[in-house]
Amino acid sequence: MGIWMLIISSLYFFLPAYGANMAPELFRWVPFLDKPIWKKKLGANKTWRGVVVAVIVGVVVFSLQQWLFRFELFYNISLIDYGDFNWQLGFLLGFGAILGDAVGSYYKRRARIKPGESWKPWDQVDFAFGGLALGCLVYVPQIMVPVIVLVASFFLHMLFCRFGYWLGIKKRKF
Repeated sequence: MGIWMLIISSLYFFLPAYGANMAPELFRWVPFLDKPIWKKKLGANKTWRGVVVAVIVGVVVFSLQQWLFRFELFYNISLIDYGDFNWQLGFLLGFGAILGDAVGSYYKRRARIKPGESWKPWDQVDFAFGGLALGCLVYVPQIMVPVIVLVASFFLHMLFCRFGYWLGIKKRKF
């Protein structure tokens, strides 16, 4: 597999975690479970709603990938045989992403960095560490996959934050 194909395949594999990471922002308008998980240690922005929607999005995206796997284009860009895995991998990638983000917030609060303030590079990759860690419980990719995911996640996070700011979804463009 060439490097460009490996990059595309790695990012495609990690889509459930990317979706899970964006879900709390996209579903902020949903009027349930809007209670902080642990306000003192994680801040007010880490809510139970965020956890629930992140996990649901991770499972839904993975299920969509399973369905798309039967088509040649998606079969060719897939790192895994989606027939060999069930929704649990999507759950682990999604839950891992939101857990990694919460761990990052915990340490951000301990470093006395205010919510909304940038903490590069951790703000951009904490979710990726979490998603990769929990995803490895059922699938351990070759070493280049996590490297690609971590490097790409840094830049993709910055790009999507700016795009979210431009759309009025985010208050800051970092």
